Amino acid sequence: MARVAVALRVFPTGVDIDTSGLIERIKSKLPSEYILVGSSEVPIAFGYKALRLVVTMPEEKEGGTEELENIIRNVDGVDEVEVELVHRI
Repeated sequence: MARVAVALRVFPTGVDIDTSGLIERIKSKLPSEYILVGSSEVPIAFGYKALRLVVTMPEEKEGGTEELENIIRNVDGVDEVEVELVHRI
């Protein structure tokens, strides 16, 4: 089964959100078929930082990245999720 790498930009609900804690909460909510393989902070403005996450998932997943986006969007402390890139690995 082929997999894809999905690069996501995750926007926290505010500047006071602990990004390392947010990453751990996201990781704990992901089902076993999704694997968080990388993360970094992206400065936006005035102390506000987004997260750039790279998650691998099955290529044949019905609905593409929609389920992954919804899982992350429903984590406490997440305001918005954007898919930046999807690449087959």
